[in-house]
Amino acid sequence: MTDTISFNDVLSARDRLRGIAHTTPVATSRTLDARTRRAVFLKCENLQRGGAFKFRGAYNLISRLTDDARRRGVVAYSSGNHAQGVALAARLLETPAIICMPSDAPAVKVEATRGYGAEIVFYDRMRDDRAALAQRIATEHGATLVPPYDHPHIMAGQGTAALELLEQVDGIDTLVVPVGGGGLISGCAIAAHGVNPAIQVIGVEPEDADDTRRSLEAGTRITIPPPTTIADGLRVTTPGALTFPIVQRHVAQIVTVSDDEIREAIRFVMLRMKLVVEPSGAAGVAAVLAGRLPDAARRVGVVVCGGNIDPPLLASLWEER
Repeated sequence: MTDTISFNDVLSARDRLRGIAHTTPVATSRTLDARTRRAVFLKCENLQRGGAFKFRGAYNLISRLTDDARRRGVVAYSSGNHAQGVALAARLLETPAIICMPSDAPAVKVEATRGYGAEIVFYDRMRDDRAALAQRIATEHGATLVPPYDHPHIMAGQGTAALELLEQVDGIDTLVVPVGGGGLISGCAIAAHGVNPAIQVIGVEPEDADDTRRSLEAGTRITIPPPTTIADGLRVTTPGALTFPIVQRHVAQIVTVSDDEIREAIRFVMLRMKLVVEPSGAAGVAAVLAGRLPDAARRVGVVVCGGNIDPPLLASLWEER
């Protein structure tokens, strides 16, 4: 069986994003290395346009639409970062955008999405089928649906984050990536193994949102109840139909972290590294700090996937201590 996307697709996405997406920096910390007894390199997608890696895939897809399709607009569904990525890409490409967002989405993400000019339609994440809602709106408007992860152009665009990291840092043997629907880790795994097939790719999920871990154990996609976790961007109930086969073939293992471990990771990167990171973006750092990686992981790249943390949540992290 062949993968849905190839290394060449990631290279093509990089060419399309050149000069549009930021080449985000890589951050290191002597304290982090000493605590974990590894060399750790954080790929700071929290500093990407829109505050997260999602802009990469959204722009890669929307920029490939025909002129007529762009005039008719795009529709997306997201708890926040994909919403912002699509809204920003649509604005840059002069395309109307409608975004379906859960009613409990972080206010900072809702405000940013509106700020990029998108129209927002709210839904109840516990009762409504967000994909069906977005598809209905897209059909009514003759618009193009831009899914958050289950699309080849989305996956290839997200993979450019890992491609950049491996160009910025030599000798990485392990790549750690947060897992929601699987668009980021599938694209990053294809990129990593296109550069070096020996790189070990490890996914990270919250303990209560471990649909991909359970699916890998079962050998098939399974669905879990809507999870409760501080990492709102990783609240997915089932892996993507296109992403999951790539995860099966290219990801060595999925590890889980608790919400308390995510909170501690956010505090660490803010105090020690002066980086603002949202819970989903801190999941990989949490896995490293909590000792979830195999002993063989010595030079570790971690994709810090986003920085759009809600200010009240950020404030609460210090009140808890």
